[in-house]
Amino acid sequence: MTTTMTTTTPRLHLVDRVNPVSRLAAAMLLTTPLLLTVDWVSASVALGIQLVLFAIAGVTPKVLVSRGWPILIAAPIAGLSMLLYGQPEGTEYWSFWLARITDGSIELAVAVTVRVLAIGLPAVLLFMNVDPTELADGLAQIARLPSRFVLGALAGARLVGLFIEDWRAMALSRRARGIGDHGVIRRFATMAFALLVLAIRRGSKLATAMEARGFGSDHPRTWARESRVGWPDAALLCIAAGIAVLAIGCAVWAGTYHAVWA
Repeated sequence: MTTTMTTTTPRLHLVDRVNPVSRLAAAMLLTTPLLLTVDWVSASVALGIQLVLFAIAGVTPKVLVSRGWPILIAAPIAGLSMLLYGQPEGTEYWSFWLARITDGSIELAVAVTVRVLAIGLPAVLLFMNVDPTELADGLAQIARLPSRFVLGALAGARLVGLFIEDWRAMALSRRARGIGDHGVIRRFATMAFALLVLAIRRGSKLATAMEARGFGSDHPRTWARESRVGWPDAALLCIAAGIAVLAIGCAVWAGTYHAVWA
């Protein structure tokens, strides 16, 4: 009897064809201008265009929530703090001790909430499928960063997954011995200390092994995989710069542009 197995290939996002270094540069081009102003118009324009581009690139609402949930939680928290403790201006609607809700604090809360989303979501989604090895190749070959720094950072990134597995294994072993069900703070402290000791030992062994294999040499290195850039990289950079220019331009045109240092 012959069994036929069919595999479905996941849909390739348009951003997946862009070099990781170009994604990093695009994120900087997009977010840096938004960090220089606190107004709701520029952030709203940038966020609206981003959501449309995310949909075109194949990012579903489920993926957006699963990958960007820390940003989705942090944005309203930041907005709430501005709503209660922002600079009072205009009509006052409610006050209690130091907390005051006014027209100015409401506008500032909206601006901060939307700005956190406009800055955080692109940074999260642009790097959701990045391979650390590809990023290291790009940083060394395209950005021309020192190979020792790049290889050390790559080795550290590769160990993050091992630390997560070690934490789970320690938690299961403690529960198997009957010491993992009580004292949450004490359990966390002891496990964190054990993980720290394990990380130091593993890092020392890894550093010795990499030094023995010549990763610490100052001689020019060769790379097994060539990191390239092409038209998708240029298109992403142009889109990021265009969004930033359009967002700031709309804020200036609407008269809401407010520099952070003003």
